[in-house]
Amino acid sequence: MNKPLALACVGLGARLGDTPVLHGIDLGLAAGRWTCVVGPNGAGKSTLLRCLGGLLPPATGEVHLLQQPMARWPRRERARQLSWLGQNQAVADDLRAWDVVMLGRLPHQGWLASPSEADRAAVREALMATQAWDWRERPLGSLSGGERQRVLLARALAVQAQVLLMDEPLANLDPPHQADWLRLVRGLVGQGRTVVSVLHEVSLALLADELVVLQGGRVLHHGACADPLTHRALESVFEHRLRVVPIEDQWVVLPRLARQGPTP
Repeated sequence: MNKPLALACVGLGARLGDTPVLHGIDLGLAAGRWTCVVGPNGAGKSTLLRCLGGLLPPATGEVHLLQQPMARWPRRERARQLSWLGQNQAVADDLRAWDVVMLGRLPHQGWLASPSEADRAAVREALMATQAWDWRERPLGSLSGGERQRVLLARALAVQAQVLLMDEPLANLDPPHQADWLRLVRGLVGQGRTVVSVLHEVSLALLADELVVLQGGRVLHHGACADPLTHRALESVFEHRLRVVPIEDQWVVLPRLARQGPTP
């Protein structure tokens, strides 16, 4: 039985200023799955994610969240159901990490209401999940790039939304913490939640359930990460400068090196 769609768009077009970026995209992303969006620079990956998150109004077409048009969602209710982690998010450097993560609870709080015990519990859980608990009292400006990224991830988790959108969530994370992020995402999906991420780390993207391959603002391919057709689309969009190969029961991406001629 097919899963219901967490996010969908029909005829989606988008512009940045006067420049068309997305062109008539039809896409449906199943609930309870992890989908990665990949493609070369300028393909429209971040723009697509912003449209799916309701942060950029489409020039054409329509976006649906949990099978309801995005425009019909009340702002507060949408913020409870859809969480966002973007690139280079602006947050005041003098805020404590705890207070930054508590911002994720605003959709659940009344106007000028103090945080509830449920809010505090959600913040504790999110900081522990991202291994950021130890610097909860430190101002954001005192943290390294990787530490800051983990606090912002905790803020997205604290929303406890059904759908999480993450644009380059692995930025500034070293390999062990990238592995932690992968385990965290798998845990979220195991709980029935939906994760959609834009990743430049293509080998890590192949660990997702599904891949959306973008090229020139259009969907070149959407399919399971283990599908050979997905691998061919991935190689094609990067001009066959990489290849997808199996290593120890998982698919990884390796550079396709130019053949060297004989040494004279």
